[in-house]
Amino acid sequence: MAGGGDFAPTGGRAKKGKKRKASKRLGIRMDMTPMVDIAFLLLTFFMLTTVFRAPQTMELNMPPSDVKIEIAESNLMTLRIMNDGTIFWNIGVETPQKVGMNDLRKLLLEQNKQNSKLVTLVKVDRKGKYYLMVDILDELQLANVDRFSLAPLTDADKKEVAKAI
Repeated sequence: MAGGGDFAPTGGRAKKGKKRKASKRLGIRMDMTPMVDIAFLLLTFFMLTTVFRAPQTMELNMPPSDVKIEIAESNLMTLRIMNDGTIFWNIGVETPQKVGMNDLRKLLLEQNKQNSKLVTLVKVDRKGKYYLMVDILDELQLANVDRFSLAPLTDADKKEVAKAI
């Protein structure tokens, strides 16, 4: 720039004699007490208003393994659950009959009303799905059948069912 102006050759900064004083940062301190109070208030609110469900379990009483229990065939109802979910039932030495899962509770109630000494033997195929056995146990509980036994389905049972089909 011709003419020698007032600009210093330092690129637009102020002259050496006048230094700019750096401003001090003010420390910010946040009080966390209200946030902690709110957090504990919410925590206690949800803990006190939550409904705790008791686990749904079924109590099973297992007899000693060395005791043999004799039951008359007229007091024994056998439920055979095949691996595809088909259910067959019979009392004693009768021919097995097919029953649907929807009609099972009605059948259990009816048979237990006719014979108060009835014991239900549930035979489940080992290749069947686990939920089938659980569904059968649920039906037994809903029908108030408290005397039942679980056993695996044998080949003789499969032959017996094959005769009925």
